[in-house]
Amino acid sequence: MRVLAKVFSCAVVGLDGVPVEVEVDISQGLPSFQIVGLPDAAVQESKERVRPAVRNSGFSFPMKRLTVNLAPADIRKAGPSYDLPIAVGLLLASEQLFGQVDRALFVGELGLDGTLRHTDGVLPMVSIAKNHGIDTVYVPFEDAPEAGLVEGTTVIPVKTLADLAAHLSGERPLAPYLAGPVTHDADVIYPVDFQDVKGQEHVKRALEVAAAGGHNVLMSGSPGSGKTLMARAVPSILPPMSLAEALEVTKIYSVSSMLPGDRPLIRLRPFCAPHHTISQAGLVGGGSKIRPGEITRAHRGVLFLDELPEFGQQTLDVLRQPLEDRIVTISRASGSLTFPANFTLIAAMNPCPCGYAGDSERQCTCSSSVVTRYQKRLSGPLIDRIDIHVEVPRVNYDKLASERQGEPSSAVRERVTAARVCQAERFAKASPGSRLLTNADMGPAEVRLHCQIDGAGQRLMQAAMRQLHLSARAYHRVLKLSRTIADLAGADNIGPAHLAEAIQYRPRRVE
Repeated sequence: MRVLAKVFSCAVVGLDGVPVEVEVDISQGLPSFQIVGLPDAAVQESKERVRPAVRNSGFSFPMKRLTVNLAPADIRKAGPSYDLPIAVGLLLASEQLFGQVDRALFVGELGLDGTLRHTDGVLPMVSIAKNHGIDTVYVPFEDAPEAGLVEGTTVIPVKTLADLAAHLSGERPLAPYLAGPVTHDADVIYPVDFQDVKGQEHVKRALEVAAAGGHNVLMSGSPGSGKTLMARAVPSILPPMSLAEALEVTKIYSVSSMLPGDRPLIRLRPFCAPHHTISQAGLVGGGSKIRPGEITRAHRGVLFLDELPEFGQQTLDVLRQPLEDRIVTISRASGSLTFPANFTLIAAMNPCPCGYAGDSERQCTCSSSVVTRYQKRLSGPLIDRIDIHVEVPRVNYDKLASERQGEPSSAVRERVTAARVCQAERFAKASPGSRLLTNADMGPAEVRLHCQIDGAGQRLMQAAMRQLHLSARAYHRVLKLSRTIADLAGADNIGPAHLAEAIQYRPRRVE
């Protein structure tokens, strides 16, 4: 006698879920347990977890020929999330369990005693289930808050396989998870506030402009001048994420196994600061199983690269395309995946290996050739993609010892938020449905439309092009930067003063 059962589950490809149909066939023959459908090692090991989990949950494991097919068969299945659907399918096929599972999704890793454990990527799985007409999802108990972020889906938190069986049979129904209202972290206390930074008013101004328009920044200065402190304060002046942005970031962290257990929805903008020894795959993503890298985890937030010249040149050069296109495409023989990478780059570097070239108090011990070689570690095309270059001088004693605090981040954040609202309204008015959020996202067509300058501004730009040897890309970046400065000032048009400040942020050396 041959019995077949079908249960729905889900795979994660990149950042998106893909529906998977788990087919369980029980037939006569020598006892065996086969899983087909491109399973990886973790899926193959499900056999050794499901067998004792079924027995320890009070059921008998069928000693027959068992075949589990994970369809579609051309998509590689990875991870232990198929344990629960395989176990449910076996119980249905062996007629030890009866229940309606046609419009239900099952996700979860099983322990040997039948308990369900945390599973990565629950949010994209539940999201795709809703799009395919599945209205009920069964997830591990601790993953219910994450699954509950998707509206319009009934989430059933499950602690054990035995509890699920009792629910499906109608003996002991499980209560659905009731998601509370989404709260905003408006009163959150950031680790670093702008008022903690002594002095450096011009640098803080540059970072405010960067935050308002999503522009990239390179700070150069001697050790101990406050570059890292100011970079860590940037998230405190960024506007709060919208719910759509928060769900987008949460999905990335869920797939990356980095979602905090006590915070199912990430409301704070990401801040990623990888060490300079990071590999290319760690920075942009990749690996045998393609996973998002640091630039994707910094999506909608800040990527801070300290000691920028210490990063490998090839590692830095792979940033060129993400900085320009706001996405990263990773191609392998098995296929290609595209991850979002719309982040603000904040980089810091010393002017030379010893760190004191041009310092007002300490003498540099590096020769001119060593300094030149050190600075040439950064390629011209990468420098060209950084909008704001700012020198960070040493802070004198009087400012360090002063009890006077600077402007708090909350005040700066209000101006930044107002500037971004202005940008969003401008883009929506010019092109309804536009996905542009900041001035840094503009392409040549948008620059031509929104960054027009008068005669005085054109003469100023002509002189800057000649003296600073600006490339076409740098020319557009100066215009976008001046548009942001005008937005912060509440000006409808770009004036010569806005343009002059934007030009001052270009590097002083010839490119």
